Amino acid sequence: MKILFVYPQYPVTYWGFQYALKFVSKKASFPPLGLATVAAMFPENDEKRLIDLNVAKLKDKDLLWADYVMISSMAVQRESAREVIDRCKALGVKTVAGGPLFTSEPESFDDVDHLLLNEGELTIPDFIRDLKAGKALHVYTSDQWADLRETPVPLWKLIDQKRYSTMNIQYSRGCPFNCDFCNVTSLFGHVPRTKDTPQLLKELTALYESGWRGGVFFVDDNFIGNKRKLIQDVLPALIDWMAEKNYPFAFLTETSINLADDDKLMGMMVKAGFNTVFVGIESPNESSLAECNKTQNKNRDLILSVKKIQHSGLQVHAGFIVGFDNDNTTIFDSLIDFIQQSGIAAAMVGLLNAPKGTKLYQRLAGEGRLLKGFTGDNTDFSMNFIPKMDRETLVKGYHRIVNTIYSPNRYYERILVFLQEYNPIASSTGPISFNHIMAFFKSMIRLGILEKERRYYWRLIFWSLVKRPQVFPLAVTLSIYGYHFRKVFENAALES
Repeated sequence: MKILFVYPQYPVTYWGFQYALKFVSKKASFPPLGLATVAAMFPENDEKRLIDLNVAKLKDKDLLWADYVMISSMAVQRESAREVIDRCKALGVKTVAGGPLFTSEPESFDDVDHLLLNEGELTIPDFIRDLKAGKALHVYTSDQWADLRETPVPLWKLIDQKRYSTMNIQYSRGCPFNCDFCNVTSLFGHVPRTKDTPQLLKELTALYESGWRGGVFFVDDNFIGNKRKLIQDVLPALIDWMAEKNYPFAFLTETSINLADDDKLMGMMVKAGFNTVFVGIESPNESSLAECNKTQNKNRDLILSVKKIQHSGLQVHAGFIVGFDNDNTTIFDSLIDFIQQSGIAAAMVGLLNAPKGTKLYQRLAGEGRLLKGFTGDNTDFSMNFIPKMDRETLVKGYHRIVNTIYSPNRYYERILVFLQEYNPIASSTGPISFNHIMAFFKSMIRLGILEKERRYYWRLIFWSLVKRPQVFPLAVTLSIYGYHFRKVFENAALES
């Protein structure tokens, strides 16, 4: 068979980093790891090509080459995914689709020839068997959880690595927590499932041998879901592997805030090459945390927890949400104050939405408060339900939050709060490339001359060079991030 794997395009979003990527001459942040992994599940003698619409154009001749076009998509890519499906239909090309979007709402894509729902390790083998026998079904699904020890190494040869700023890898799926607005547990379960350590090292070795050097994102829903295995097995092996290879990668991942409770775990992660974690903080409002079942965040000093993680050598990126039923108009100032005091530069603040499959979705449906479908982007000023707070008041307050925290003076102010205390570990900084050097020169022109933040930019640059030269590369990076964040919110506000 000839199989064309297609990854739909992302709209410009907070985590897309589209404006920042121009500084490093890259097209996208991460390659489609899911499709590269799925491709490895198909027979070796199948002809395979992969086109990521975020880095390349999809031509009709590409579609006509294929016996099957296989699409994987998240909710935020819905519009692009629909366009690809419609093009295939017009050309008479068979379509196969899987991933979070199609698993969450298969009824919206009944015109796809074959829907492979849930985890590919469970549904793809049955599809391949039936396809060979000439009796492939319309829908394949499973109520089981996949054994990740059976997951193959991604086919990196299908990925044009020079188009991306960071590679990615997966060690585990699932999360031990059960936040009611999150669909991770409905998609991947409540008990974290992990790969074996030799398997993980084999994947990292394949990535290393492909020639990649630089950032690698562990895309796990919660990397520390199984702390014991990390401390006793995975991280010691990863520390040795990184030292043996002379630290070719700098790792980033997603964790829960309780990482701050384990000094040993934080120290081992930094020694293994981790330098950044994304943490879902959501709210400084205790009643809102209780409302959404964010138990791991309750009854703790959240700013102190963030500082502990930062002091360990890990930069904290974080997600915040406004629009909980227990939020009142004081939430806007308290969230601004929290973000500024914490020194979290990359603070993603979004309006609450209810994805399908979540407890929040079920509750709001029962209360008759659901509206249109979730766009997949909680920073586009949209909501898919009727909030308890007056909607106009909530949206205006949200505007004020993002306009404040990403204004040049407040953004650069908290970069300084962070960098004054942050001590990066040499093994976790990653190699400096030519693109990084060029990014600095581009930032001097764009941020230091053309944009309105120029005086704040130069103040940070000179401060870091004189006072903290070890954080100078990060100071430049965070300056570029801030430019992207401002552009995203300015454009979203105009379109809302």
